[in-house]
Amino acid sequence: MESIYAALLLHKASKDITEASIEKILKAADIEPDKQQITKLVAGLNETDIDTILQSASAAPVASMPATGGGAPQAKEEEAKEEEEEEEEEEPAGIGSLF
Repeated sequence: MESIYAALLLHKASKDITEASIEKILKAADIEPDKQQITKLVAGLNETDIDTILQSASAAPVASMPATGGGAPQAKEEEAKEEEEEEEEEEPAGIGSLF
């Protein structure tokens, strides 16, 4: 994953994405480069347009969480009870509360 971040950084800086440049970035970040992974990444990126990939990724719809059924009110009640119990336990009394 770090190799991909390094490649994106090079792309953003309008630099050539090469194995050597990715390794240099990873070493600067004190990350041990995986040369096989870097070789595959550079080969794959030579066949693709990074800008197109980034645009399609930012245009993808974000999945929202599904609405929950009838269990939600009960869960909220349980949370409220737990919070009340925590508040009761946390109330300090006298100088002993400092320790």
